[in-house]
Amino acid sequence: MKLLKTLFLVALLMALAITALSATSSDSNEQPKSLRGTSRFLSQNGRVALTCEKNPKICLAKGSAGPDCCHNKCVKFSTDRLNCGRCGKKCSFGKICCEGKCVNPNTNEKHCGKCGIKCNAKGSCVFGMCSYA
Repeated sequence: MKLLKTLFLVALLMALAITALSATSSDSNEQPKSLRGTSRFLSQNGRVALTCEKNPKICLAKGSAGPDCCHNKCVKFSTDRLNCGRCGKKCSFGKICCEGKCVNPNTNEKHCGKCGIKCNAKGSCVFGMCSYA
Protein backbone atom coordinates (compact mmCIF):
# COMPACT_ATOMS: atom_id res chain seq x y z
CA MET A 1 0.00 0.00 0.00
CA LYS A 2 2.88 2.34 0.83
CA LEU A 3 4.42 1.60 -2.61
CA LEU A 4 1.15 2.54 -4.30
CA LYS A 5 1.02 5.88 -2.47
CA THR A 6 4.63 6.59 -3.43
CA LEU A 7 3.95 5.84 -7.10
CA PHE A 8 0.88 8.08 -7.02
CA LEU A 9 2.91 10.90 -5.47
CA VAL A 10 5.67 10.55 -8.10
CA ALA A 11 3.09 10.58 -10.93
CA LEU A 12 1.45 13.67 -9.46
CA LEU A 13 4.77 15.49 -9.19
CA MET A 14 5.65 14.59 -12.79
CA ALA A 15 2.29 15.91 -14.00
CA LEU A 16 2.81 19.18 -12.14
CA ALA A 17 6.32 19.55 -13.56
CA ILE A 18 5.11 18.96 -17.12
CA THR A 19 2.29 21.47 -16.65
CA ALA A 20 4.69 24.07 -15.26
CA LEU A 21 7.17 23.59 -18.11
CA SER A 22 4.52 23.84 -20.82
CA ALA A 23 3.07 26.99 -19.26
CA THR A 24 6.44 28.75 -19.24
CA SER A 25 7.28 27.83 -22.84
CA SER A 26 3.93 29.13 -24.18
CA ASP A 27 4.26 32.46 -22.33
CA SER A 28 7.14 33.62 -24.54
CA ASN A 29 6.60 36.84 -26.47
CA GLU A 30 7.51 35.45 -29.89
CA GLN A 31 5.58 36.89 -32.82
CA PRO A 32 3.98 34.28 -35.06
CA LYS A 33 5.59 33.85 -38.47
CA SER A 34 2.17 33.41 -40.13
CA LEU A 35 -1.47 33.85 -39.25
CA ARG A 36 -2.16 30.11 -39.61
CA GLY A 37 -3.81 28.80 -36.47
CA THR A 38 -5.01 32.22 -35.31
CA SER A 39 -8.52 33.54 -35.47
CA ARG A 40 -9.57 34.53 -38.95
CA PHE A 41 -11.11 37.74 -37.60
CA LEU A 42 -8.38 38.97 -35.28
CA SER A 43 -4.66 38.45 -35.34
CA GLN A 44 -2.43 38.26 -32.26
CA ASN A 45 -2.13 42.03 -31.90
CA GLY A 46 -5.86 42.80 -32.22
CA ARG A 47 -5.79 44.06 -35.80
CA VAL A 48 -8.10 42.60 -38.40
CA ALA A 49 -6.36 39.77 -40.25
CA LEU A 50 -5.95 40.08 -44.00
CA THR A 51 -8.05 37.75 -46.10
CA CYS A 52 -7.40 36.83 -49.71
CA GLU A 53 -10.94 37.74 -50.77
CA LYS A 54 -10.34 41.33 -49.72
CA ASN A 55 -6.63 41.37 -50.62
CA PRO A 56 -5.67 38.62 -53.13
CA LYS A 57 -2.01 39.71 -53.12
CA ILE A 58 -1.46 37.94 -49.78
CA CYS A 59 -1.55 34.64 -51.70
CA LEU A 60 1.60 35.75 -53.51
CA ALA A 61 3.53 36.03 -50.24
CA LYS A 62 6.37 33.62 -49.52
CA GLY A 63 5.10 30.51 -47.71
CA SER A 64 1.58 30.83 -49.08
CA ALA A 65 -0.25 27.65 -50.14
CA GLY A 66 -0.66 29.07 -53.64
CA PRO A 67 -1.16 32.22 -55.70
CA ASP A 68 -4.92 31.84 -56.21
CA CYS A 69 -7.75 32.72 -53.80
CA CYS A 70 -10.69 30.36 -53.41
CA HIS A 71 -13.31 30.58 -50.64
CA ASN A 72 -10.97 32.86 -48.67
CA LYS A 73 -8.07 30.35 -48.83
CA CYS A 74 -4.90 30.54 -50.85
CA VAL A 75 -4.68 27.59 -53.25
CA LYS A 76 -2.80 26.57 -56.39
CA PHE A 77 -5.27 25.94 -59.22
CA SER A 78 -2.66 24.02 -61.24
CA THR A 79 -2.23 21.23 -58.63
CA ASP A 80 -5.01 21.48 -55.99
CA ARG A 81 -7.27 18.39 -56.22
CA LEU A 82 -10.19 20.27 -54.64
CA ASN A 83 -9.84 23.36 -56.85
CA CYS A 84 -8.38 22.07 -60.11
CA GLY A 85 -8.19 24.83 -62.72
CA ARG A 86 -10.84 26.90 -60.97
CA CYS A 87 -12.49 27.35 -57.62
CA GLY A 88 -14.57 24.36 -56.49
CA LYS A 89 -13.71 21.97 -59.35
CA LYS A 90 -12.92 18.66 -57.61
CA CYS A 91 -11.05 15.78 -59.23
CA SER A 92 -12.86 12.48 -58.95
CA PHE A 93 -11.44 9.47 -57.11
CA GLY A 94 -8.18 8.20 -58.61
CA LYS A 95 -7.45 11.43 -60.47
CA ILE A 96 -4.93 14.14 -59.65
CA CYS A 97 -4.71 17.77 -60.73
CA CYS A 98 -1.94 18.52 -63.23
CA GLU A 99 -1.69 21.87 -65.00
CA GLY A 100 -5.24 22.69 -63.91
CA LYS A 101 -6.79 19.53 -65.39
CA CYS A 102 -7.97 16.35 -63.66
CA VAL A 103 -6.01 13.40 -65.06
CA ASN A 104 -5.66 9.71 -64.30
CA PRO A 105 -1.95 9.15 -63.52
CA ASN A 106 -2.33 5.43 -64.24
CA THR A 107 -3.09 5.96 -67.94
CA ASN A 108 -2.19 9.54 -68.94
CA GLU A 109 0.88 9.68 -71.24
CA LYS A 110 1.67 13.32 -70.30
CA HIS A 111 1.37 12.75 -66.54
CA CYS A 112 2.27 9.09 -66.04
CA GLY A 113 2.47 8.23 -62.33
CA LYS A 114 2.62 11.89 -61.32
CA CYS A 115 2.46 15.33 -62.87
CA GLY A 116 5.00 16.08 -65.58
CA ILE A 117 6.22 12.53 -66.29
CA LYS A 118 5.83 12.17 -70.07
CA CYS A 119 6.09 8.81 -71.83
CA ASN A 120 8.06 8.73 -75.08
CA ALA A 121 6.25 8.43 -78.42
CA LYS A 122 6.57 4.63 -78.59
CA GLY A 123 5.59 3.96 -74.96
CA SER A 124 2.25 4.06 -73.25
CA CYS A 125 1.26 4.69 -69.64
CA VAL A 126 0.00 1.59 -67.84
CA PHE A 127 -0.41 1.38 -64.05
CA GLY A 128 1.39 4.74 -63.74
CA MET A 129 4.53 3.48 -65.52
CA CYS A 130 5.72 4.22 -69.03
CA SER A 131 6.10 1.18 -71.31
CA TYR A 132 5.01 -1.28 -68.62
CA ALA A 133 5.39 -4.79 -70.03
